[in-house]
Order: sequence, then C-alpha cells, then structure tokens
Amino acid sequence: MKFHTVSLPRTLLAAVCAAAFLVGTPVMAQTAAPAAGAAVNAPFKIGFINTERVLKDSTLAKAAQQKLEAEFSKRDKDLQDMAAKIKAANESLEKNGPVMSDADRIKAQQNLVDMNREFQRKQREFSEDLNARRNEALASVLDKANKVVRDIALKDHYDIIFQEAVYVNPRIDITDKVLKALDAQSGK
Repeated sequence: MKFHTVSLPRTLLAAVCAAAFLVGTPVMAQTAAPAAGAAVNAPFKIGFINTERVLKDSTLAKAAQQKLEAEFSKRDKDLQDMAAKIKAANESLEKNGPVMSDADRIKAQQNLVDMNREFQRKQREFSEDLNARRNEALASVLDKANKVVRDIALKDHYDIIFQEAVYVNPRIDITDKVLKALDAQSGK
C-alpha cells in the first residue's frame, strides 16, 4: 500500500484544519501522484480520540488498575497500620507524658520521631513504586490503543486523528469505535 503525502506549510495546514472544524463540512485536499505529479481531489477525513476516556473506560485500563490495586494493597494496608500505631503512640505520649520520668518521656518522643521518619520513608517509596508501575501500565494501554487507532485510520481512510483539542464536534469523535476495537482485541 502506497501513501501519498501533501506538502503544505504548517500555517496552511492549520488553516485547512481550522476551516474544517468551523465549517463542519469535509475539506478537499490535493494529493500529488509521485510519478505523474497530477493533483487529485479527495476528501480530507479528520477524527478525534479522547485519550482520557480510553485510559479510564477501556477494559485494558480497568484490568491494569485492578492489577495495580492487588499488587499494592498489602503495602497500603501496612502503611495504614503503621499510621495507626504512630497515632496511638502520639496519643499515649500526650496522655502519659506529664507523669512519665524525663528519661522515659525523651525515649518515647525519640521513638515517635523514629516511627514518623520510617513511615515517611516507606510512604515515599510506596508512592514512587506505585507511580512507576502505573506509568508502565498506562504506557502499555496507550501503546495498544495507538495501534488500534492506526488500524482504524488505515481501514477507514482517515488523514489525521487528533488526541487533544479545545473543542470537538461529536461527529468526528471516534473514541467509542476505538474503545470497542480495543476491548475486542483484549478479549482475544
């Protein structure tokens, strides 16, 4: 399969795209035949994909989220337990501190400081690990979604598919089509 490209200055291409959005009618673009150099009129087909919806609503994204929750639930529970112990130790120190000997109070305060420091370290590691794994999972979902978008673009003869826009006319939004294809592909 051979693709023909149009060499347009960026400003002209931007004007063509803007006109297509404003007018709401198909834009005619010229494609050059490589050998003959003849111009052929063809409709300029534009699509839009809402990446945020794909990352939230697709079966792949939901499965990745569930896997992350399962993977990190034990560490999250451990952190919650540690926070409860710190809170209890702090309440005990506030309650019993005035009647404790100076040495015992200083030891309890140091213990509380050490527990807080350890909690903050573990919480930071947890956040870093979770973010890294989430980014890996989302990158995998995006990679698969981009392949589906490319397949749809080739099959349905789209000239361009945008992923971000200030405004999108619902008639060019192909997000549902991508979600359906992505979910069908993940069911294989």
